[in-house]
Amino acid sequence: MKKILVIHTGGTISMMEDKETGAVQQNQLNPLLQHSDALSSIANVKVEELFQLPSPHITEKEMFILKEKIEKSIKEDQIEGVVISHGTDTLEETAYFLDITVQSNIPIVVTGAMRSSNELGADGPYNLISAVRVAASNSAVGKGVLVVLNDEIHTAKNVTKTHTSNIATFQSPQYGPLGIVSKRNITFHHVPTVRETYNIETVSKNVLLLKAYAGMDGSVIRAIRTLQPDGLVIEALGQGNLPPIMVPELKALITSGIPVVLVSRCFNGYVQDVYNYEGGGRQLKELGVIFSNGLNGQKARLKLLVTLEVTNKHNELQELFLK
Repeated sequence: MKKILVIHTGGTISMMEDKETGAVQQNQLNPLLQHSDALSSIANVKVEELFQLPSPHITEKEMFILKEKIEKSIKEDQIEGVVISHGTDTLEETAYFLDITVQSNIPIVVTGAMRSSNELGADGPYNLISAVRVAASNSAVGKGVLVVLNDEIHTAKNVTKTHTSNIATFQSPQYGPLGIVSKRNITFHHVPTVRETYNIETVSKNVLLLKAYAGMDGSVIRAIRTLQPDGLVIEALGQGNLPPIMVPELKALITSGIPVVLVSRCFNGYVQDVYNYEGGGRQLKELGVIFSNGLNGQKARLKLLVTLEVTNKHNELQELFLK
């Protein structure tokens, strides 16, 4: 049997519903710990409770602690796979952070739940078992960090939460899941062709995320410049366009040395320097805006946070964001 490390971090998967009030909250004892024995028939499982945090409380600090914990366990305990239980609100961000920072090819699987442990139809225990099965599978080796819920296997890069409460909330727009979990098999029907990782020793940068809207002016950009962040990600309109009134302040921001990465607020497609009008993608590219290749805003923010630990040169950042 493979040696699998299961790390609990909190979230709905480890919460209980108050039957009188309907409030879902942390309990003193993580109910997932009751299912540790059920995993022993799948793998040689070691269970650790690293955090007990709802996912909106997770920051880059906790993500980095997770990265270090995983790498230390690989080195010292010779673990062959990792499963992380996590709240769903920021699950995709933690998964993606680990995907681009953990220096290992062993299977790392992140899972969660949309229903608390004592709700009718609770999905947490089943998702946990599925995640351990995937982490123990030889076919999961070398595929990067995976997200497993609802019988589907997704890449950390492409998966996103698409519904506030439905148990099938995690989807990979445009690409679909990598594979499925059935009663007898773990099956991958396609694989990622490229995986990028960055060997970082800290996360110290301040990167902000902004969403564009019709009629948006430059006042928010001007306010952001006074904060002197290390970087900014903008979820632009369509293929990568912005209202023209934003352009002067955006130019001033870039001139001051703050890298600006552009993604689309659409959940399908890439940003491209196509439109040649004021605020159009072609003008923004000429101003020095960095174009990304399909990442959503929250993941582009994490990528900029990580890559700024490696370089702050515009041309190098642009090359990295085209991967």
